[in-house]
Amino acid sequence: MLEIRNLSLTLEGEKGSVEILEDINLTLQNHKLYVFTGPNGGGKSSLAKVIMGIYRPTGGKIILDGEDITALGVTERSRLGIGYAFQQPPRFKGLKVRELIQIAAGNKPIEGCSCLADVGLCPEDYLDRDVDASLSGGELKRIEIATLLARNLKVAIYDEPEAGIDLWSFSRLRETFQELHNKYDTTLVLISHQERILSLADEIVLIAGGTIREQGSRDDMWPVIMDKSCGGRKICPGAGDENVECFR
Repeated sequence: MLEIRNLSLTLEGEKGSVEILEDINLTLQNHKLYVFTGPNGGGKSSLAKVIMGIYRPTGGKIILDGEDITALGVTERSRLGIGYAFQQPPRFKGLKVRELIQIAAGNKPIEGCSCLADVGLCPEDYLDRDVDASLSGGELKRIEIATLLARNLKVAIYDEPEAGIDLWSFSRLRETFQELHNKYDTTLVLISHQERILSLADEIVLIAGGTIREQGSRDDMWPVIMDKSCGGRKICPGAGDENVECFR
């Protein structure tokens, strides 16, 4: 279980300090699929990067299975079982898929590389391919997911996994997340605006203006997300201001 208590984040911008997150309180339970959603610039990715240790919070605490990990960096959190997948996975010229997964697994045996099969890729077709421009966006996304599976994570965070991939690949990716949620004990966090991603969630966390505006089960949150007449009452920082762009 991951607990976030009274968390805040302030970063330095061109015009001075900017408060990005304010008084975030959130508990992520084991083996649940969460979707963070909300308007662009609302703080979703920043919260994910704080969880991963990419950003150091200004205040508050992060507790993983009863241990305070607030002061730990990316490497230490990675060793404790937290993983992060970026919107645009990196390519590695001269590195084979087999080698990338082996590195992710910490040089543990990867017999048959079932993690590739779990994301819908045939190991025989992909293990000896280079992680370079010859791979499509959808293939690269699934390979990155396979590297996280190889690590047997406690918490896996995917920042807009649908970004930059075609419709067919997106459909397969959605199926992959559903299958992973059914098979693995990992707590999944997906950052997305997509309805088909939101529909996978056990819980939806609505983040706007650097705060959690609302959180609940998919069934409870779905009417809030899909209400086209909401006027911004619950999700937009402008609270109904017609000049504020709705995240939908």
